[in-house]
Amino acid sequence: MRKLVILGGGYGGAAIINELLEKQLPSDIAIELIDRMPFQGLKTEYYALAAGTVSDLDLRVKFPSDPRVKLTYGEITEIDKERQLVMLEDQDPISYDWLVIGLGCTDKYHGIEGAELYSTSIQTFSAARKTYALLNDVKPYGQISIVGGGLSGVEVASELRESRPDLNIRIIDRGPKVLSSFPGRLQDYVAEWFTEHEVEMWGGVSLTRLEQGILYNSATSSSFHTDVTVWTAGIQPVELVQRIDLPKDSQGRLIINGYHQLPDYTNIFVVGDCAALSLSPSGQAAGAQGKQIAEVLHAIWQGKTPRLGTIKLKGVLGSLGKKSGFGIMGGTPILGKVPRLVKSGILWRSKRHSG
Repeated sequence: MRKLVILGGGYGGAAIINELLEKQLPSDIAIELIDRMPFQGLKTEYYALAAGTVSDLDLRVKFPSDPRVKLTYGEITEIDKERQLVMLEDQDPISYDWLVIGLGCTDKYHGIEGAELYSTSIQTFSAARKTYALLNDVKPYGQISIVGGGLSGVEVASELRESRPDLNIRIIDRGPKVLSSFPGRLQDYVAEWFTEHEVEMWGGVSLTRLEQGILYNSATSSSFHTDVTVWTAGIQPVELVQRIDLPKDSQGRLIINGYHQLPDYTNIFVVGDCAALSLSPSGQAAGAQGKQIAEVLHAIWQGKTPRLGTIKLKGVLGSLGKKSGFGIMGGTPILGKVPRLVKSGILWRSKRHSG
């Protein structure tokens, strides 16, 4: 048997498996999925888990139950590209003929002293649960600081406002406004929602150091109190990928060719946040890329040359609590209840698609 090993069962890895199983998988091909968790976590909704508006059970999707797919759970420690082996902590190495690296991302702290130690994260299922516990234990009138005014920060702040109206919430960013990469009309809509719901927006803040309960702003040479700090100010590939000595882009993502392969190891594919794509990292991009990788693998197994089109994303959606949202579809900003309903529909489909 020839073996395809997939590292990580996130949006990209899951898309590859589902796509391969829906087509005619060659009888001599076995698939092995390796993940630290026994289910896929719907990462785009971790902000709600952290805020306490959903339970962790709501964000679990079962991995495919199929005789053609072997599930292995464990911590991946190394990839031996020459011997084609995946090393696992306290387990025997796993060999592969083809490999997919889809291990996702971790927080990027930009060299800010104390940021990793004194902030909490929503980048993993486990981290989001810990963040929920910390936020839930803050006493009424406590101060929550959310660092990063991008999509994740906005969703955490708005969801937390609805779940804990007793808390003081501020969202902090280096730029002058939240969602600085989005159109002005959309920025203004989100700012109005925050103002109406008493979420403070602190722009132009340059954090230099975090301590327990204190944030330091070099822009004003001042410091301010916080009970819990949630970090949403950037991502980078996981530490294992950071250690791989191969060409990377400015964000530390592995350079891939037009078929999503490592140029020097064409039996290794990279999907999602670890891959140097022209698209911004997202679950949608990883899923679309995963489908193309499945196409390439099928072509290889059939002795054909793959033909791939350009990945085109449908748009971006964000939530402002459970009743309002925002997004960009076809280049046009959409605001209010409609984008929130669309986002809920996408989540509903994701939770019920287990391959």
